[in-house]
Amino acid sequence: MKIDGGCHCGNITFVAEVDPEKVIICHCTDCQNITGTAYRVIVPAAKEALKLQGGKPKEYVKKTAESGTPRVQAFCAECGTPIYSTSVGEQRVFGLRIGTIRQRAELRPKKQQWCRSALGWAMDLRALPQAAKQG
Repeated sequence: MKIDGGCHCGNITFVAEVDPEKVIICHCTDCQNITGTAYRVIVPAAKEALKLQGGKPKEYVKKTAESGTPRVQAFCAECGTPIYSTSVGEQRVFGLRIGTIRQRAELRPKKQQWCRSALGWAMDLRALPQAAKQG
């Protein structure tokens, strides 16, 4: 599936080819911390399938992931929008942040991971009252 997106301020834009069957929700504590919320939704894109346009993300490497693998976190230096995470090295796969993708409504999660770190209330939100907009 061809997608496009960008950061909140428009400084960074991208196009990519992704497989909508590989969208996941990650409940790891790193994702909770870096997003400031309960989980992160991502879709992987191979290095050759992602084309950054209109700006370059700022990157930093988190060296203490539970897996022991260093993780690159990339975000817009202007507005702070997280764009992707990836590994260090040549065989990179980019975990694109669903909220930055214009076609996000079509990218329904297919799997959850790191559920042992999930916040209990985040696993079932159906019972909460809903409002069409802030009220």
